[in-house]
Amino acid sequence: MTKLNWGLIGGGEGSQIGPAHRLSAAVDGEFDFVAGTLDHRPAEGRAYGHKLGLAPERSYGDWREMLAGESARPDRVDLVTVATPNSTHFEITRAFLKAGFHVLCEKPMTGTVAEAGEIVGLARETGRICAVNYGYTGYALVRHMRAMVARGDLGRVRLVVAEFAHGHHADAANADNPRVRWRYDPAQAGISAQFADCGIHAMHMASYVTGQEVERLSADIVSLIPSRQLEDDAMVNFRMSGGTVGRLWTSSVAIGRQHGLTIQLFGEKGGLRWAQEQPNQLFWMPLGQRLQVIERGEGNLSPEADRASHVTVGHAEGMPMAFANIYRDLASAIRSRAAGHAPDPVADQYPKAEDGLRSMAAIAAVVESGKAMGKWVDARPPMFR
Repeated sequence: MTKLNWGLIGGGEGSQIGPAHRLSAAVDGEFDFVAGTLDHRPAEGRAYGHKLGLAPERSYGDWREMLAGESARPDRVDLVTVATPNSTHFEITRAFLKAGFHVLCEKPMTGTVAEAGEIVGLARETGRICAVNYGYTGYALVRHMRAMVARGDLGRVRLVVAEFAHGHHADAANADNPRVRWRYDPAQAGISAQFADCGIHAMHMASYVTGQEVERLSADIVSLIPSRQLEDDAMVNFRMSGGTVGRLWTSSVAIGRQHGLTIQLFGEKGGLRWAQEQPNQLFWMPLGQRLQVIERGEGNLSPEADRASHVTVGHAEGMPMAFANIYRDLASAIRSRAAGHAPDPVADQYPKAEDGLRSMAAIAAVVESGKAMGKWVDARPPMFR
């Protein structure tokens, strides 16, 4: 099978996310890394591309140069990953979709709800894939949770409780560190800090595993370090399309927490609990029975979980492998579209532009509700109301 061509925008030397994408795209042998714009400084970006093995003519100085260069090639990239600063996501994603490229965009997909709606419309109009990297949905046991809910193991899901809390921004003396400061600066981060950065992962996860969308929410947002213009802690209550009640807490000042993404589901017939820091175990309590520990890689799991496992049971399998499942899904989707047939349902698991749009609407709703002292507001994008 011929590999697909892959290009990366952003994720240069020293970045946090670039190595994860390059490793993840390569894991299943679906993609060749053939093109990139890896730094906002053209010379440094080209040099780093050469270091990583890109041909000189495909190690570009900026994304516009890459768009022109790849558009003119018969062996153009099949998928472009946008891993640049948040404020640039919309412009780059829109340009590559218009030119007929499939795109995987880091979250947030855009800066506003209107921009996100434009991306959804453009993806539908062009027939191109636009995916959003809610990469934690690639974990095998997250996909098993989703399968358990879908097949009715929990009965009706009554309550979902999600968290994404860490303490890495808790030191007020570190407020002027550039790596921290931009996250709380509206000019660079947009209308929300901690919820848009981390809390939205937890909210998307709640929708992903329950198969329901967030319809209404009430939020309490606060800057516990007073010098910050945007929130560093948020508590959000929400109601979902299938009647499930949601509770979500996110914080960047929770000293003692490291990563902190966890999700719990409580249904009529049982409850589930999963934590990203211990991703190989899913805790399942059927009603009236003993607690069971489901291990990633063991036998008799769902097809979705089996497909998402890369190494044998008992071995650690972390975030890059979860991202790898997003890339594997995308490869399947790209090949299916090229062949003109429907995607394999087991492979059609990646977060889509519509998820990015719903997330942007939720961020806007959290900010609106927080400013109104917790008023309940509609969290749906206008096109989905």
